[in-house]
Amino acid sequence: MNALLSVSDKTGIVELAQALHAQGIKLLSTGGTAKLLSEAGLPVTEVAEMTGFPEMLDGRVKTLHPRVHGGLLARRDVPAHMAALAEHQIDTIDVLVVNLYPFEATVAKPGCTLEDAIENIDIGGPAMVRSAAKNWKDVAVLTDASQYATVIAELKAAGKVSDKTKLGLSIAAFNRISQYDGAISDYLSAIQIGEAVPAGDKAPTLDLFPGQSNGRFVKVQDLRYGENSHQSAALYRDLYPAPGSLVTAKQLQGKELSYNNIADADAAWECVKSFNTPACVIVKHANPCGVAVGANALEAYSKAFQTDPTSAFGGIIALNTELDEAGAQQISKQFVEVLMAPSFTPAALEVFKSKVNVRILQIDLPKGGKTDWEQGRNAVDMKRIGSGILLQTADNHELTLADLKVVTQKQPTPEQLQDLLFAWTVAKYVKSNAIVFCKGGMTMGVGAGQMSRLDSARIASIKAQHASLSLAGTAVASDAFFPFRDGLDVVVDAGATCVIQPGGSMRDQEVIDAADERGVAMVFSGVRHFRH
Repeated sequence: MNALLSVSDKTGIVELAQALHAQGIKLLSTGGTAKLLSEAGLPVTEVAEMTGFPEMLDGRVKTLHPRVHGGLLARRDVPAHMAALAEHQIDTIDVLVVNLYPFEATVAKPGCTLEDAIENIDIGGPAMVRSAAKNWKDVAVLTDASQYATVIAELKAAGKVSDKTKLGLSIAAFNRISQYDGAISDYLSAIQIGEAVPAGDKAPTLDLFPGQSNGRFVKVQDLRYGENSHQSAALYRDLYPAPGSLVTAKQLQGKELSYNNIADADAAWECVKSFNTPACVIVKHANPCGVAVGANALEAYSKAFQTDPTSAFGGIIALNTELDEAGAQQISKQFVEVLMAPSFTPAALEVFKSKVNVRILQIDLPKGGKTDWEQGRNAVDMKRIGSGILLQTADNHELTLADLKVVTQKQPTPEQLQDLLFAWTVAKYVKSNAIVFCKGGMTMGVGAGQMSRLDSARIASIKAQHASLSLAGTAVASDAFFPFRDGLDVVVDAGATCVIQPGGSMRDQEVIDAADERGVAMVFSGVRHFRH
């Protein structure tokens, strides 16, 4: 038996080669891999010696040879194939170990030049992988170091690799080639050529929306059903998920997550991540029904729960701070489907041990770092439509006090400005049309998803009444402009004393005049937050 090893990532390759050698398998290799194995005291034959043809073109051509591909592709159960190998004195290659040039890592580096990107496009590696994967019954093809242990164990136990394992390796190999080619296509078709080809020694300008979009998603699990019991569903994640995203969560206890659990959990987690102080978000049917900040998890949760205790029943709870025993004791008094936080104290987890159905997820908060094209691609939202997709950059616009434009005679107080920013942050995660009343760092009433902004405002007021909360002196955020003064009148009638809205309506002056008439402060954000 013969094994050909040619890897860019050398992790575990010496140990694998030692195991192959111990089974009497002859080692073939190329370049740096051959040198590493030789230095480890292993007998290794250079591919150039096997093919009788030297590496050329700076290594661009070394394994593209009939002695390599003939040895990989020949079917052992077809006499004509074996006769052809014998006639041309070609040995079979029974194990192929290849991982590809690091194209994805190369283009993710800031300032990556077109020349560097092109030189990290592997040609011989994918060709060999495809040959071996096609002939999976006769060749075990390894494309990742995580596969080495399984193959070593089977060789030691049975002297061969099982058909089941070889088929699995073949599928993984074709998946890897697909991922690799997709990454190359995404990068190259994102280059803005304009009137001239970008210089090879300079970083080209890349478009977030390439000429061809190649989604690369890995299946995480099948789900019991979709939004409804008659629908089938599964969860996939990005091949390279963004740090701090829901799919990176570790489930510490509870039942399997459902389709709706995951969708609502994502809405809650994305919202709570937007706050820099301890915060709690309670979501029901994709909309925040309670959001608050506090000194700790207990205070933030207690305030968020007050907004709408009825809707919070069976909701999704997300915290951006560690949950301790005191907070856990309070949360455990309500029925909760999913509970998320970046960490839990042992005492907090102990509180929920008896509530075995509560799904507890631990998710690391994202950390700051360099921004590059690949990270930008991770921040692109996708929505499926009939036979197509809509892509857009994420709605991650952050508003500061300096961005606000006061348009009324009455000036907001410092406390009102803080409440306005808080309300605006929450409104970004509420389905349009969105109206959000807030005061003292907590939501007081949330109106979501109505066809009329007036109805959203009325619903928010009704929610506050049901929760026995007074809207007197509240701040209100509207995710889009008020097209007429009637929307402003409704929120002021409910008790609002300051309002934040994007502005931009042809009747802005009419709404501003109405605010002055009613004696409330109003600021324009200059951006809107539609969420469909």
